[in-house]
Amino acid sequence: LCLQVPELAKATVRIRQPERVRGIIQALREQGVAKLQVISDFDMTLSRFGCNGRRCPTSHNILDTSRVISEDGKKKLKDLLHYYYPIEIDPNRTLEEKRPLMVEWWTKAHELLVQQNIHKGDIAQIVRESEAMLRYGHGMWDGFKEFFDQLHKNNIPLFIFSAGIGDILEEIIRQANVFYSNVNVVSNYMDFNDDGVLTHFKGPLIHTYNKNNTVLQGTEYFQQLSTRTSIILLGDSMGDLTMADGVPSVENILKIGFLNDKVEERRGKYLDSYDIVLESDETLDVVNGILRYILTE
Repeated sequence: LCLQVPELAKATVRIRQPERVRGIIQALREQGVAKLQVISDFDMTLSRFGCNGRRCPTSHNILDTSRVISEDGKKKLKDLLHYYYPIEIDPNRTLEEKRPLMVEWWTKAHELLVQQNIHKGDIAQIVRESEAMLRYGHGMWDGFKEFFDQLHKNNIPLFIFSAGIGDILEEIIRQANVFYSNVNVVSNYMDFNDDGVLTHFKGPLIHTYNKNNTVLQGTEYFQQLSTRTSIILLGDSMGDLTMADGVPSVENILKIGFLNDKVEERRGKYLDSYDIVLESDETLDVVNGILRYILTE
């Protein structure tokens, strides 16, 4: 496997069933570029988890901590995080228990943001001033560029499915100069009035644990791509595993999981669920290596 994709020899890579993974990668290559699509989470998957020894911000964090939010608003948003985040990642709670609580969290957070008089015109500057970073590559800073470029050049659809804030993450991709025509985003988008002020969030609400076809029913996206039966799925949480559930027919799927946090505690669960687990790896090296191998004639 490492002969074909040298990046898989990295110390950050863990694979429970190497033979199975080799078979999937082989099948993806044989099926060819015309059948491939990539489905990815955004926050902490395409964007980095750690920046200079600190946590990188998610698309929600970028807005929550920006200058357009009042001090009181910041405090309330932080209180919500401290209450709900431990629930989100609690390995002892079922998804059934978590789902209504996630809806509650996202709804309260969005209501707080709506009270803040946020202007559409401020978004680009907020992102520019933030510490958002996309994942890098081989000692260089542009692994994300190779990733987006490879997909674009080969007309491979990239579907980004995010429980974050669509307007913010689109702006991050735009400022990185990789928002190509093959990129399609489903996320929580803001709705602005005629004066460009945020009035509410458009539905349906997407949180960590409903990233599946319940949210995608009615999106023409997957129907148009019915011939794209080979999938590479990229995520960093258990909730990301269902992102391909709206795809009409899946022949081969390779699930790559970024295990960013609480590695020891969560390793077993990730290895059970993802084909390839990348532990505390801030790069897109492995993903790019696999793509390179699949796309090489």
